[in-house]
Amino acid sequence: MTTLTIGFALIGLLIVLVLLGMQIAYALFAVAFAGIWIIRDNLGLAFRMLELTAYSGIADYLFATIPLFVLMGLLVSVSNVGRDTFEVAEELLRRLVGGLGVATVAANTVFAAVTGVSIASAAVFTRVAVPEMTRHGYRASFSAGTVAGSSVLGMLIPPSLLLIIYGVLAEVSIGGMFIAGIIPGLMLAGGFVAMLMVTAVLFPGFVMTDPAASRERRRDTGAKPMPLSVMLAKLAPIVVLVVLVLGGLYTGYFTPTEAGGVGAFGALVVALGRRSLDRHKLWQVMKQTGVISVSILLLLIAASFYSRMLSIAGLPNAIADLVTQSGFGPYGFLFFYALIILLMGMILDSTSILLIMVPIAAPIALGMGFDLSHFGIVTVIAVEIGLLTPPFGISVFTVHSTLNDPNVSIEQVFYATLPFIGVMLLVLVLVALFPITATLFL
Repeated sequence: MTTLTIGFALIGLLIVLVLLGMQIAYALFAVAFAGIWIIRDNLGLAFRMLELTAYSGIADYLFATIPLFVLMGLLVSVSNVGRDTFEVAEELLRRLVGGLGVATVAANTVFAAVTGVSIASAAVFTRVAVPEMTRHGYRASFSAGTVAGSSVLGMLIPPSLLLIIYGVLAEVSIGGMFIAGIIPGLMLAGGFVAMLMVTAVLFPGFVMTDPAASRERRRDTGAKPMPLSVMLAKLAPIVVLVVLVLGGLYTGYFTPTEAGGVGAFGALVVALGRRSLDRHKLWQVMKQTGVISVSILLLLIAASFYSRMLSIAGLPNAIADLVTQSGFGPYGFLFFYALIILLMGMILDSTSILLIMVPIAAPIALGMGFDLSHFGIVTVIAVEIGLLTPPFGISVFTVHSTLNDPNVSIEQVFYATLPFIGVMLLVLVLVALFPITATLFL
């Protein structure tokens, strides 16, 4: 059996182990260790490479971005900044057709620019937006689908944990990945807004329980307008954080790690200033930060070990040769790569897909002339779609479990996210065909 055959067999084994329920980090370690041992017929070498990977895999200063951005996101969630952002968006957009859906997307877009975690956005806005939308005559399933669909913005609009993980795996600048995500993220948010307004006009029964009553309610809300001073007070914390973190990052004043540190400190000041952080909540935030960060860093060590095994097996070069000889060309490769990720998104979580695919695909993409920042944005958008597609759809399950409404089934929420999936597929095609959407500011 050739090393190439062994490499392909090990990738198949990895996917089987993950589908059987083994945690992705352990599966990566086991497959990589077995692969190096079998290919080189040297047990000692496998142990030495494991030792070297564990030591050097996350030793770089850059990896401090992960716990810092996680801490910032959790502190922002505790501070009820998401609720305040939604209330201001609701006040400004309520009279629009589908206004509360647009307000949810707008609030999620701003919230994503601070937290970078889709699941956090899904949990926060399920509690904040769904009851308010339902009270104003929106279908509960549509409201839940809107929250689930717009929550994926957290994985594309910087700072994003997926962009950080991709940057580490593909060995490209994390700051560059953040900049590359700006235009595609805004395209996605704008596409969601346009889709919601068109859907509310053309298919009002899909959006509202009683469209006629909802139109009347929109014309005469009966509510006292929110004073401008109150709006500014509610928006000030998140605007300051966005300007501080992203402004400092994009102007080059902060490195990504420094931006994470400044953002975490700013979020702590906001939480203390709002008196939303007692000792118990602080302990919970620190504990969650540790759990999430250690999990991600362990995954990155495992992915680095797996990547070394692939290099020893010669798999990336062999696949690149196969793609070149097949005559597909660069965009043929990109099409099949995106299709594979979309299919994997139905059964695997986002991080697992990146850890399995990026070490194989990034060298091939580079060899075929793709800019790795552009390739990364295509990858992340395709992975994001998996957050909404059954049977896995982790954002949908998060919203459904947080909502805990017996009248709203998981199938209804999946159905309500279909328009969002359509918009994401359109943006995926546009970004793939026009690299300038990701590379304009690089």
